[in-house]
Amino acid sequence: MFYQKPYFTWLKIFIAITLILGICFRFINIDRKVYWYDETITSLRIAGYTRGELEDITDEAGIISGKFFQQYQGTNPNKNVINTINSLATENPEHLPIYFVLLRWWVKLFGHSVAVTRSFSALTSLLIFPCIYWLCRELFNQPLVGEIAIALTAVSPISVLYAQEARVYSLFTVTILLSSIALLRAMKIPTKRNWKIYTVSLIFALYTHLFSILLALGHGSYILLIEKLKLTKKFKSYLLASVSGFLIFLPWFIVIIEHFDGTKWVSQAAPLLTLLKRWLINLGFTFIDIQIGSPERLFDVKNIVFDNDALLSLNTIWPYLLLITLVLVIYSIYFICRNAPKSVSIFILTLILLTPMTLIIPDLISGGQRSTIPRYFIPSYLGIKISVAYLLATNLSNFSNQVQYKLWQIVTVTLISVGVISCGISSQAETWWHKYSSYYDPQVAKIINQTNNPLVISNHSLRLASLSYLLNPQVKFKFVEVGDIPEIPDGFSHVFVFRPEWSLISRLETQENSPLELVHNSGELWILKASEKKSQRK
Repeated sequence: MFYQKPYFTWLKIFIAITLILGICFRFINIDRKVYWYDETITSLRIAGYTRGELEDITDEAGIISGKFFQQYQGTNPNKNVINTINSLATENPEHLPIYFVLLRWWVKLFGHSVAVTRSFSALTSLLIFPCIYWLCRELFNQPLVGEIAIALTAVSPISVLYAQEARVYSLFTVTILLSSIALLRAMKIPTKRNWKIYTVSLIFALYTHLFSILLALGHGSYILLIEKLKLTKKFKSYLLASVSGFLIFLPWFIVIIEHFDGTKWVSQAAPLLTLLKRWLINLGFTFIDIQIGSPERLFDVKNIVFDNDALLSLNTIWPYLLLITLVLVIYSIYFICRNAPKSVSIFILTLILLTPMTLIIPDLISGGQRSTIPRYFIPSYLGIKISVAYLLATNLSNFSNQVQYKLWQIVTVTLISVGVISCGISSQAETWWHKYSSYYDPQVAKIINQTNNPLVISNHSLRLASLSYLLNPQVKFKFVEVGDIPEIPDGFSHVFVFRPEWSLISRLETQENSPLELVHNSGELWILKASEKKSQRK
């Protein structure tokens, strides 16, 4: 029933159009959104510098321009790939090296710019389409499931957003799919060659993202359940492959243990209601992005209390759309468990559930907000899209009940159309929810750019580097080490203080004998009143 062409002409055309739109969304305005704090860290790594080195250099340089930061945001002749790996190992060992090494090669080849740096992720994300189709063929051997999965992925808001960001998540998605395909092939045709391919794919995944450890554990759980908890030949082959992969990953794992100092904001306890809201919103990102309903950011990871409650008010459409999405996802999981082969449903369940459970349980027991970060749930998003694709494909192949067929036509078109609308609106924005702490930087930049000859002071060199992409060339910067007293030279029309530590505020007010005025609360921008008065007198 999957090949009755008269019924599928519209669907094939619709999927093709959706795929074209999805590809366009990955490249349209790729350099428009703010190059946020985490992306400047990515650029610092490919330049081969540590944060400590940048702060020392910036501190010694005194008053600098935005161009100063650019030499530490792309490849540098004084640094090589070993410096890139060392900078990761010493400051961010939880960030695995493969992505940064590949990106360094890319930027060295095509030059440093926001568009070039982000384009590596965008191009990598195109590999997701054949990979998710291939995975669906391994699971279902029904072309329509893979085709619908491609369409859902093409305009999935979470997929498009991270396809336009200089971060690892598009590559991570590809490694999840490739290692899963390799596993299923090895299970289906258990030759030594296929298990070696799985081992290589697992090693690549492990050196791409730390959560690949959970992926490997999920694969092991899947095989154990399929083999009815018996140490069969297939499970022993998996053990050999995974142990081989982990042994090769062991050197970097030791580096992580020695140098990782944790992420403070992750362990901040969040109220249960806040967790529930964010889980619902994050689930929705698979198909709909409710940021389109508000100019304010959805949440702030540094501020645990949810800061956009108006968006989830029962007087708006958004909570109802999210609940409909939740019902659809739950029903798709139920449907696949009831109708698909047991081996398929178990694989999808491990893909969807293992990562969330690993993050949610610690948050509920000991407190924290690990489970509120959407990018951590990429394996789950893939499993959900495949599950929903199976639900839609199966029901769109049932022509015996025309009413039911029309209903699922409407569901399919609506679901994909909502994704198109979400991606279309976000593609025109200067900032979006996934920019987190840099969400308000464009507004901050507009305030600073309205002045003639400003100086921007901060305790955070990388915050200044991120902001510099948005500011006029005449804007000058000064980095101040925490605890130091800055010397402010004459000649500036306005003196702004950006995201300062409280000690800097008090020291400046005392030294300059003038109060600091908060001019943008959410963006944490202050102005030294004395400098403003001088400008007015001029």
